[in-house]
Parts: sequence; structure tokens; C-alpha cells
Amino acid sequence: MIERLATALSLSRRELVALVLVFVVSLPAVTSRIYATDEVQYFSFLRSFWFDRDVSFENEYRYFHDRGIGRSVGFYQTHLQLETETGRRENFGTIGCAILWAPFYGVADAAVRGARAVDSSWPRGAARGGGAPASDEPGGVQGSPPTRDDGYSKPYVAAVCYGSAFYGFAALLLSIASARRLGLAAFSSTLAIWAGTPLLFYMYVAPPMAHACSAFAVSLLIWIWLRVRETWPAGGLVALGACGALVAMVREQDVLLLCGPALDFAVWVSRGAASRSRARSLIGGVLGAMAAFVLVYAPQAAVYLRLNGRLGPSRLVTRKMDWSAPHALSVLFSPEHGFFVWTPLALLAIAGLIWMMLAETPAEPSRAAPRRLAACLVLMIAAQVYSAGSVESWTVAGAFGQRRFVAITPLLIIGFAALQRAVASTRARHLLAVAAVAAVYWNLALMAEFATGLMDRQRLEPVRNAYDAFVTIPRMAPDLVYRYLFDRASFYQTSAPQ
Repeated sequence: MIERLATALSLSRRELVALVLVFVVSLPAVTSRIYATDEVQYFSFLRSFWFDRDVSFENEYRYFHDRGIGRSVGFYQTHLQLETETGRRENFGTIGCAILWAPFYGVADAAVRGARAVDSSWPRGAARGGGAPASDEPGGVQGSPPTRDDGYSKPYVAAVCYGSAFYGFAALLLSIASARRLGLAAFSSTLAIWAGTPLLFYMYVAPPMAHACSAFAVSLLIWIWLRVRETWPAGGLVALGACGALVAMVREQDVLLLCGPALDFAVWVSRGAASRSRARSLIGGVLGAMAAFVLVYAPQAAVYLRLNGRLGPSRLVTRKMDWSAPHALSVLFSPEHGFFVWTPLALLAIAGLIWMMLAETPAEPSRAAPRRLAACLVLMIAAQVYSAGSVESWTVAGAFGQRRFVAITPLLIIGFAALQRAVASTRARHLLAVAAVAAVYWNLALMAEFATGLMDRQRLEPVRNAYDAFVTIPRMAPDLVYRYLFDRASFYQTSAPQ
């Protein structure tokens, strides 16, 4: 089984085992708790589907609010006072994470119920449709005992958190496979992007957010695309359509990333790569891809209709969009919020993609026009910049990093691997390695500053952040590591219900 998996991922057995061991050893670093408003919304979809069989989140929101979990100023007003067109509570999330988390959540539910069946002294959960009884015992959510079968207690929250970590790790494996399909040595670039971008934060510190799942969905899309793009078989097109729907269900704006495969296919067809005898098969494949997208996306469409009374997200979401993308440059370069300031390693990775697009390389048959592919990857990044720059809340103030770019993790891995290949001289390679190490350290230091309150979570202050990164954090490092491993609650802020 290991050999087959390693072969499918273009990894050696030793590499796969090493990566899995690193991931397993890192699992104690996963933080199993829910505290942010977005996390509450994504989790509420799953809990409501599983226990209540509905999209009414009144009881979930009330539960979290009563325990002080919703910390944003407007949580009560937005989620416990406002109603949608259908008379339900607002939920700005999508159901993709709930779908991906469901296997882990189901195992947790079965384990809790099984343990309760063996030991009748374990507490029971609430009836369907209601919140769990209040308690002062510690758990995944404040006030929920660790073993209550209510959907909120520690095993359920842990299942979601470890599920996100798993999907983030799967995204890395798929990204390695994609890069190696292009002839790139991606092992070291994957480790660098893992540690040097916000993916690390959203795998281990805030896993109930959607971003690790988003990275997985996009990585799967690219992996499928690169496997089918040489001949575009009908089955491959159907798989792309289905995966595209998953991408859209995890994070709506990520659907724009389908522009890459779509452009690649269109250019391939326009250049006459497909014979006339295959025209009928290709048309069938395209129709199949469209049908697969509609079929897989149907649950999300049904939720939109049931929740918002229309086929689309809440009007409170759509009114924040300005499709002229007035913040496109700021989202990259702003010294207070820019992606390249938060994550300088991304600048190097994107430079690698641009080199890949412009470099004169032979179009080997097995790689199917690498320059065209690189152009499609750059277009996907441009699409992500466009969508992130179109949002009124482009700064994502209060969050760690430009989190909307976590979805392009596989593109960054491919790009950084391409840059490593482009660098020819030993001196240049050493400089690139030093730059990568510095970028990784910057990301880790910002994570520490964010967790300890050394930085203003609303914005970057590069000079102050750099001082703390290279002076303050090294002094605090032993204490921070100890607290994170053995006293993680000491990092948590407490707040009264609003």
C-alpha cells in the first residue's frame, strides 16, 4: 500500500515515510479549540447537519455566544439578531469544510457514543435541535465536557482540527506530486513553503478555519489537471469538473482558480491538438465536466436556497465586493497588510513561476508545453489577487497573514521548486537558501508575535516586528516552546459574551 501511494505521489518510499513521520510527530502541535467567528460558522454547518439535519444555526450560535466564543464586536448583532430572507440566521461560510471534516467528525461521534454505551456514567448530550447543557468542565468548547455526545465537546472539536491538519498535509503531498510531474525536485521547496507561509498557522494554530481545506481542494484540482492535460480524456474532464465544485464549496472565491485548467484546455483545442475523430469524445467530456460540477455543487446550491432564498451567498457578503479590484496592489505590497510583506517567500515562489513562463525550455512530450502551463499558473495567481483585492475587507485585519492566499499553496511550491532549478551557480543557490531560511524564520517569528500579543493583530509594523523577531523572540523562545507544548491555554485571550 505504501509503495502504491508513493508511486501515485511521485515520491520514493523513504521520502513518503519521512514526511508522514514528520507530520505524525507534529500532531501534538495542533490546537483543538474554536474561538473565531469564521470558525464558529464553518463548524456550525457540520454540527447542524449532523445533529439537527437542518441549516438553522440559532442553537449553535447561542451555544458559542453564551460561552464567550464569538469575540468579534458584531457577533451577537450579526448572528443572533439579523435574519436571512428565509428567516434563518446568517452564515457566511460554505459547506465544503463540513463535507471534508465529516469522516473525522463521524469517527469522533461513534467513539463518544461507544464509550457512553460501555460506561453509562458518561454525560449525555442534548436532544436534537437544542444546545448542550452548560458545564464548567473543560473541553473543546468552553463549558462543554470532554465526553458529552452533543457535537460540541472536545472529541468533536478535535476531530475537525486534526481533520484540517490532515488535509493541509495531503495538500503538501499532492503539491510534491504535481511539481515532480513537471520535472521539478520539490521536496525541499515543499518543506520551505510549509514552514514559511500561513498554511502552517492554519494547520496547527487555527485549524477550524477553511484555509487548510482550501489548500487541499486546490492541490487536488492541480494534481488531476496535470495528470489529464496531455490528452484530456473524458474521465479526466469529469474529475476536473467534480473537483472544481469542491473547490467552490470550500471557499467561493477559489472557483476563479478554474481559469488555469480552462485556459490550458482552450489553447490545447485551439491549436488543433485534438484530432477530428476525438471531437465527439471531447464534447462529451466537456458536457460531462459541466454535469459533474453541477451534480457535486448541488448540495451547496440547495443550502443557498434554503438559507438565503436565492442561489448565492448572503447579500451581506456580496455587498462587500467591488469587482474593479481597487485593492489589488495593496493586497500584495501594503507595508501593513501586504501578502509579500507577511510572506516574502511567496515573492520568490511567484518569481519562479514567471521564470518558468519566460524561460526557453524544450517542450518535452511528457510535460506538454511547460511555458503554457506556467502562464496558466500565473493567471491563477492573478485571479487570486483579483478576488482578494475586490473585497472590502481586503486587509483581513485581525487574522494571521493574507489568509486568502493559502489556497495557492501548490502554486507556490511549484514556483519555488522552479526557482531552485533556475538558479545555476553555487553562490546563487546559497543566497537563495539563506533567503528561504530568513523567510521561514520571519513567518515563524510573526506566528509567535501574533500568539503572544507582541504585535498589533490589526496590521503589520515591519520595523517593530523585525526588532521583536530578531531580538525579543529569541530571548523568549524556550518559554514559548514550553508554553505551546504544555500550557497552551496561557496564550488564549478570554472575553465575556457580547
